[in-house]
Amino acid sequence: MSQDDATELYNDVLHFAIDAHKGMVRKLDHIPFILHPMEVATIAATMTNDIDVLSAAMLHDVVEDTPHTLSDIEERFGPRIASLVDVETEDKMKDVPPEQSWRVRKEESLARLAKAGREEKILWLSDKLANMRSFYRAYRERGELLWEDFHMRDAAQQAWYYVTVAELCSELRNEAAWQEFSQLIHVVFEGVLS
Repeated sequence: MSQDDATELYNDVLHFAIDAHKGMVRKLDHIPFILHPMEVATIAATMTNDIDVLSAAMLHDVVEDTPHTLSDIEERFGPRIASLVDVETEDKMKDVPPEQSWRVRKEESLARLAKAGREEKILWLSDKLANMRSFYRAYRERGELLWEDFHMRDAAQQAWYYVTVAELCSELRNEAAWQEFSQLIHVVFEGVLS
């Protein structure tokens, strides 16, 4: 793919993501939601220049959090980007209250991560590092009370999930993003990891 084609694709992805997440805000810090996928793509860009991976980073929450489907992503951006998005898309189990489905959803997602390749792990790490940065900011302001904004309010369960993600992405441990992620886990979850 030429540089011009890559730029055109990424511009299309960016506009699609902006439109898909229009009006949404992040529940923890109440910032416009689109800033999260932009941060995820920026983190991913520190580990790869693969335009499909960067595009998937921008689109990683579209299927989970908007009416768009994986088929919409594939039709517009192709099978590889759709496949990358799919590996990072959690089944929200909409028929079950989120508090009750949390552990099962996370276990299923982690099972997919365990089988994932490097590109998918870059997506996962980028997303979870962006989350952990938000947690850290909230933790500095609110301490353990930050978990009151989540379906899973047990910090030990949250720690289990993020520690497991770090372990499953450990092939990226030489990347600055993984090292930052690991450090933030230890700060945010210091009370339950010690």
